[in-house]
Amino acid sequence: MESSTKSKLTEEERSRLAEAAFGKGTAVLRTAELTGGFFNAAYELVLEGGREAILKIAPSDKVEMLSYERNIMRTEVEALQFVNAAGVAPVPEVYAHDDSRSLIPYEYFFMEKVKGRPYNEVREELAADERAAIERELGRYNRQINEVRGGRFGLFLHPPGKAPGTWREAFSGLIGDVLDDASRLGVSLPIGRKMLEQGIARLLPALDEVTEPRLVHWDLWNGNIFVDNGHITSLIDWERALWGDPLMEYYFRPFESSEAFREGYGTVFDSPGAQARKELYDLYYNLIAVIEYDFRGYNSSEHWNGVNSNLLEGWDRFTKI
Repeated sequence: MESSTKSKLTEEERSRLAEAAFGKGTAVLRTAELTGGFFNAAYELVLEGGREAILKIAPSDKVEMLSYERNIMRTEVEALQFVNAAGVAPVPEVYAHDDSRSLIPYEYFFMEKVKGRPYNEVREELAADERAAIERELGRYNRQINEVRGGRFGLFLHPPGKAPGTWREAFSGLIGDVLDDASRLGVSLPIGRKMLEQGIARLLPALDEVTEPRLVHWDLWNGNIFVDNGHITSLIDWERALWGDPLMEYYFRPFESSEAFREGYGTVFDSPGAQARKELYDLYYNLIAVIEYDFRGYNSSEHWNGVNSNLLEGWDRFTKI
């Protein structure tokens, strides 16, 4: 999708970066832009000798972004390297990362081109039992990711300053930043800020059930799951990773209802505060989606209707907890 955050490169610039990453004289045989993402620009490159790689380009430092998106590319690189080393899920290998801005005025990195296609592109082509097998496998991988324990709560790479001591403090800061972002960026939300803050404060005590920081991907929607021959080959886009509550994961949102995923995951969240926590995370997700649509200039009435409806329907559920 077209977005104000995407930093486009010429073919000559892509070739120059490939030489820097893979060695002088490296020839780029073919290169094409990948248009499926919303935030970074991305290109597929086929190099001399048959090697394939994906090049991701961060937005310009001058582009407005949400608070949690600052330093987001380094988060993705370090999270990919961390998960690869931990061996809890298949992820692309990082080949090179450069934040010096010496060759181009943007941060960038090269990673492995993984085998397969995004699950959102092939899901409807599959039989019900094939989808169930993939979603069961996803549940197992997601559980393994969430079993990784961290030393603190908050974003995977915490910004300078004191880290929050509890999950309630960390999440309160994250959702508060989103509301501040809406004000800063001039986004008019369909629900008043005072009403939102009162509702959030009412449910925040439920977060005290979460006492141990766990690794959370957070953005593991079907477009970030690559599959081939009935199996998951890679889980991509770790730029929004954080240390928090596994219930934040995408497949626990109301627009995904997969019994196979829950079977694979194997844990039932049935504590007294679990539903309140889910509603808080739904609200966080839906607020971000509405704010992004507005200030990034997406041009899709279908997309807008979806994100706006999700926020209003979610808020209706929220007020009934």
